[in-house]
Amino acid sequence: MPSSPYIGRFAPSPSGPLHMGSLLCAVASFMDAKSHQGKWLLRIEDIDPPREQTGASDAIIETLQLHGLLWDEALVYQSQRSSLYKQALEFIDGHNLSYACTCTRKRLSTLAGVYDGHCRINNRSKNEINGDKLPAATRIDLQSALAHLNNYDLSEATLWDQIQGHINNDLTDLGDFIIHRKDGLFAYQLAVVVDDLAQGITHVVRGTDLLDCTHKQNLLLHLLHKSSQVTPQKLNYAHIPVLSLPTGLKLSKQNHAPAIDNYKAKENVLVALTYLHQSPPRELTQQSLHQVIQWGIENWDIKKIPKQKAMCM
Repeated sequence: MPSSPYIGRFAPSPSGPLHMGSLLCAVASFMDAKSHQGKWLLRIEDIDPPREQTGASDAIIETLQLHGLLWDEALVYQSQRSSLYKQALEFIDGHNLSYACTCTRKRLSTLAGVYDGHCRINNRSKNEINGDKLPAATRIDLQSALAHLNNYDLSEATLWDQIQGHINNDLTDLGDFIIHRKDGLFAYQLAVVVDDLAQGITHVVRGTDLLDCTHKQNLLLHLLHKSSQVTPQKLNYAHIPVLSLPTGLKLSKQNHAPAIDNYKAKENVLVALTYLHQSPPRELTQQSLHQVIQWGIENWDIKKIPKQKAMCM
């Protein structure tokens, strides 16, 4: 049992209805929270309108309800929390921990995914850029951020994951990442950390497709707790393998994964528990959805989930 109350969350983006891969994350995070007598929260991450699908939020909520995955506190929509993200951005800017970036997509495509600090080195002020009316993103200044956290050795950059084990990732090799986009939208990295901090999240159970985000978010978590009245909990991470197609592609909305059939809720939860190597007994197929959920909670063992990045359907 954890020494502090367990608070977990499921945070889907409404870019489409839930598919089996996303249900897998929902079931894993729900079971882990409930097996620790913890809370399970639902957050709709709807801060990227160009990627969102009309009606997807309602469809996600309905699917979770019909599958017996019920959250414990008020539903949170990120689209209603812009003032919190703005405060966080102002805190980071005010401590000179970020800078404006006007690099084009064409230039960024040549950098192999790690920003080279071009706009930090050129050191153009935001006022100059605004005066020229150039669209600009805001990037975290990683070296300044690390210096600001002089009592927190992020250079050790080794985190423990309950499923994947040690995650080694040298923060100095990540590059200065975006926290506010050119189009005026708040970046995922910033918003998710602000919400995890505000909601007191203690455990994050999600797919390995987000594994590379962990160190960036951990850095922001420790930066932002200085601007809040909340002392950050040490987050406990568990990254489950993502479902992949026989072609090797991740099962995702972008790859046209079929929506979950809400009329087969019990079967879907059993399939999810099977993928998660929980070995539900055959007789559960004759039981109710409530009984399946209860069995899952009582018999949940996160250590049974395989230590791998993906598993084929």
